[in-house]
Amino acid sequence: MKLELPFLGKTKDSFIDQGIKEYSGRLKHYTSLNISIFKVKRKKSWTEEQERQEEGRVLLGSLPPATLKVVLDSSGKQVSSEGLAGLISRWEQEGRKQAAFLIGGSTGHSSDVLAEADLLLSFSRMTFTHDMIRLFLLEQLYRAYTIKAGEKYHK
Repeated sequence: MKLELPFLGKTKDSFIDQGIKEYSGRLKHYTSLNISIFKVKRKKSWTEEQERQEEGRVLLGSLPPATLKVVLDSSGKQVSSEGLAGLISRWEQEGRKQAAFLIGGSTGHSSDVLAEADLLLSFSRMTFTHDMIRLFLLEQLYRAYTIKAGEKYHK
């Protein structure tokens, strides 16, 4: 199954960017991975809702049809690392070709993105920077694939 990770804007902190590169490199040994960076043109006159709508349009517009959409949102379901590995295994067994993990902008996701979600997933009820969530997501995806492969990384 191919993983799509469309990111809104560049990663700001170089140490986080290094971690993203490290885990995306590791992850490519297990699955196909595509990280795309999209610049969203914002207008100063926009409301938060207009900003969310534009970000949502960019995120959803970047995905091929029939892509499974996992939307990261604090209201979503929390799963363990083993649970994420199980979800990925189930999606692969169902014949899913692609899964996208969507991280919203600083004001969250638009109602359109939330409505399109096949799964709302939460890492925590705490607030993290979007850059940190990128790194956490890649590490957890790598961990999930090592769990599926029965490798020792997880322990």
